[in-house]
Parts: sequence; structure tokens; C-alpha cells
Amino acid sequence: MAWKKLGAADIPVGQGREFVVDGIVIAVFHLDDAWLAVDGMCAHQGGPLAQGHVDNHCVTCPWHGWQYDLRTGQNLLTGKKMLNTFPIEQRDGELWIDVPV
Repeated sequence: MAWKKLGAADIPVGQGREFVVDGIVIAVFHLDDAWLAVDGMCAHQGGPLAQGHVDNHCVTCPWHGWQYDLRTGQNLLTGKKMLNTFPIEQRDGELWIDVPV
């Protein structure tokens, strides 16, 4: 794993933004109490999770309604981990993410 700078920590609370880091599509979400990052594409049919509705550490895919826990990557229907999660930190107003090398 290697830490990479994403850019300014300017995502509004309750929203997400998509980034591509070393060819990996990642959805980053700013919640009241945390920054969270997961695979950016829904495991169902590749919907853009950063555009999904966020509520209580959960994102709902905008295409077909699949829901995931942003802390664990688990699908709420099956309980199975279906998304990778990535460590993310805010440092001096910038977002940094730890991605595989």
C-alpha cells in the first residue's frame, strides 16, 4: 500500500466524489464524523457509487438501489463484503488515501 494525495478536502458533508488513483476508481465520502473511501463502482452493474445517496454510513447505488456499508464494504442485503475499503485521512486540508501498489 502507498499513500497518495487526492487533493483538497472540499467535498460537502453528506456527499461523495469519484477519483481515479493508479487506475482504481474510488468513491470518497465526507460524513459528519469521518472520511470514508470504497471501490467507486457498484458490484452489481458498475453504477457510480459517488453519485449515490448517503445515509448513516451507507451508500445507495443510484442505478439499482444496492446498498453498502461504507465502513466495511458489506452489501446490506447479503451481509457479504463486496467493495474494497481504503484508509483515508485529512492532512492540512488535503485528502490522502492508501492504495495498493
